[in-house]
Amino acid sequence: MADANAAVVLVTASLVLLGLLAGLSLPWALLPVAVVAFIFVLARSLKARDESALQNACVLVLGDLGRSPRMQYHALSLSRHGYNVTLIGFLGTKPHQDVLEDDRIDIVPISELKGIRVGPKIFRYASKVVLQAVQLLYVLLKMEDQAYILMQNPPGLPGIAVAWLASRLCGAQFVIDWHNYGYSIMALTLGEKHLIVKVAKWYEKFFGRVSDYNLCVTNAMRHDLQKNWNIRATTLYDKPPSIFRETPLKLQHELFYRLASVYPQFRACPEKSKQNAELTTFTECNTKTGGVTAVAGRPALLLSSTSWTEDEDFSVLLKALEDYEGFVEEERNLPSLLCVITGKGPLKDHYKKIIDSKDFKHVQICTPWLEAEDYPVLLGSADLGVCLHTSSSGLDLPMKVVDMFGCCLPVCAIDFQCLDELVKHEENGLIFKDSSELSLQLKMLFSDFPNEQGKLSLFRQNLRENGQQRWDENWDHNVLPLLKEHCD
Repeated sequence: MADANAAVVLVTASLVLLGLLAGLSLPWALLPVAVVAFIFVLARSLKARDESALQNACVLVLGDLGRSPRMQYHALSLSRHGYNVTLIGFLGTKPHQDVLEDDRIDIVPISELKGIRVGPKIFRYASKVVLQAVQLLYVLLKMEDQAYILMQNPPGLPGIAVAWLASRLCGAQFVIDWHNYGYSIMALTLGEKHLIVKVAKWYEKFFGRVSDYNLCVTNAMRHDLQKNWNIRATTLYDKPPSIFRETPLKLQHELFYRLASVYPQFRACPEKSKQNAELTTFTECNTKTGGVTAVAGRPALLLSSTSWTEDEDFSVLLKALEDYEGFVEEERNLPSLLCVITGKGPLKDHYKKIIDSKDFKHVQICTPWLEAEDYPVLLGSADLGVCLHTSSSGLDLPMKVVDMFGCCLPVCAIDFQCLDELVKHEENGLIFKDSSELSLQLKMLFSDFPNEQGKLSLFRQNLRENGQQRWDENWDHNVLPLLKEHCD
């Protein structure tokens, strides 16, 4: 059956591309898609809509599922309330174990199609969009009846139009979760006046208006959607799930010891080895008693995570670390630093070459990729987080900071519009504008480290006392009422 389904997609896509190559206009070239859709609709109309569809929901992202935590959290929340969830996306990185082990969540992978790789750039891009549209429409129409199709945007081209069409054909409610604006991300590389950017902006505006419900990540985005596009949305802030919390020292040691087998920055110096002890750069475990203690005079652990994209300029952090290196040379009360930068993305190799060229004595930089289960453990073990997310639209907030706050980890974050909805300067962290300001903040926060009376400890204590809302409570308060409204 799977081979037959793949053949249908392949043949349909091939017919579309052949039509384009033959010089047919786009409407005529897309005729095979319309025929396939008509056949599906006809077949579905011959059977009555199953009442169990009211407990089915599709969560869709045209991206790597493993690197789409918010959509994974949506799937888990829907499952928790009794929905059978079809989670659709690319299987590049392993999703969280809770998702994989949930009997109510069925993961349906789709391929990251590249399109034709020859010819003009606009034609190659158009072929990729057509191929993805055919594949996605086929997958969505092949599913059991759904009560909801919940889709992340961006990326939304061609997903929003296809998901909207599928929802109309199968009687589902179409929900868009606005994380940002796709056209604003395109504008970073193409420029705001580029034709593709203008088309993408019109596309998002048009199909955003025809959705049944809209969610967004900030109040600033909610106001912008309403004012400029006449789209009513519900703000669903990113909130950390319960897995993000401060990490006990024993779990810290277990993680550091595993990382030390791969990354030398976590290994203790050989001359510090002791009998009956497991040592890492940060921790010491007595192998007889099992007790774990922090290593005296250990370096501070600085953590940042990134998708290595254009909206995060890591040269800012690298310059600040250069300045910090100089501060340590001049002053005795500053610790050495291990800066861990996690994540994958297109610019990682570029920055890795720059990092490898540095000759620091007091600063080390490590760029690991962590399993989903290890990431919150490392966050809960760090001393300070750094965020360089600037937002292409100025209307979204960095989820990494949300996760850091869930672990009571103070943050230094680069300033941009609406950041104050999350980071409170001098309360739960600090806001900086450039590398010079960041380096001075690092110097101030790590002065006499570890200092229980310093600002770093004060920020951490403020985060503990605030007891911020978690994802489940937030979702139940903002999204569940929308679902109940539809059912009623």
